[in-house]
Amino acid sequence: MSMGEPTVTPLEGRDQALPDPVTAAPRRRRLDRLRSPRRPRLWFEILLVAVSYWTYSLVRNAVPEQRAEALRNADWIWRLEHSLGLAVEESVNHGVNSVTWLIVSMNYYYATLHFIVTLAVLVWLYRSHPGRYAATRLVLFATTAVALVGYYLYPLAPPRLMPGGDFVDTVMVHQTWGSMASGDLKHMSNQYAAMPSMHIGWSLWCGLTVFALAKLPWVRILGLLYPTATLVVIVATANHFWLDAVGGVICLAFGFAVARVWYGTLPYALPRRVPPKGQRGPLLPTKA
Repeated sequence: MSMGEPTVTPLEGRDQALPDPVTAAPRRRRLDRLRSPRRPRLWFEILLVAVSYWTYSLVRNAVPEQRAEALRNADWIWRLEHSLGLAVEESVNHGVNSVTWLIVSMNYYYATLHFIVTLAVLVWLYRSHPGRYAATRLVLFATTAVALVGYYLYPLAPPRLMPGGDFVDTVMVHQTWGSMASGDLKHMSNQYAAMPSMHIGWSLWCGLTVFALAKLPWVRILGLLYPTATLVVIVATANHFWLDAVGGVICLAFGFAVARVWYGTLPYALPRRVPPKGQRGPLLPTKA
C-alpha cells in the first residue's frame, strides 16, 4: 500500500462479536416480565397449592419404605447425637409424655398446625403483600421440592420406630388423632420419610415471613416462637430427631437461594404492592 492511501479496516467478523439487538431485546423483556411482581389470581393459586400438595404427598409416599436402611440411618444419627453430647430426644419425649394434657395438645399441634398456619400465611401474603407473594411462595415450593430428594436418598425412621422401645409413640399411647404415621393412619403415609423435617421447614418459612413483614411487634415475636415451639413438638412426640430439623433448615436455605437467584433479591425486599397493569415493577429493595 502506497503512502497517502487511506487505511481500511476490514469489517469481516466484527458483526459476529456484537449481540443481535433484534433478538436479545425481546428475550430480555420476556425474562423481566416473568420476574416482575404481578397480582396473583385467586383461582390459579388455589389450584396450584392443591395440585402441588397432592403431588408432594404422592411423591413422598411413593418413595420405597426401605425399613432396614431407615433403621440403620436412625441408629447412626442417634449414635452421632450421643457422640456430640446432644442426644436429648428421649429425655424430652419421656418428660413431656408424663404430662398428659401437654402431650395430647402437642399431638394435635403436630397433626394440624403444620397445614393451618402455612395456609394462613399464604392467604395473608396474597391479601396484604401481593407483590411479594409469588417470590415467597417460590421459597416454600423449592424447599418442599428439595425435601423430596432427601426422602428418596436418605430414608430415616423416626425415633418412635426405633427398636428397643425406649421412645414413646405418644399418639398410640394416648389414642389421639395425630401423626399420619401412627395408629390407623400409618398406612397412608411413608413412615421412613423423617429427614428432612418439613414441619420445621414450613414453620420456619412461616415464622420468618411473619417476622419480616408483620407490623405489630407481638405478631413478629409470635412468628419466631412458632418454629421454636414446633421443634419442641416434633422432638417430644418422637416423630423426629433434632438433626431432622437441621435438614429442614438447609432445605429452606435452598428455597431462599432459588428465589434470590430468580428475582435478584430476597422476597421480602420486593415491592409490597403490584404496579398498575402495563407498568413493569422494579425489582429493588423497598420498605414494608
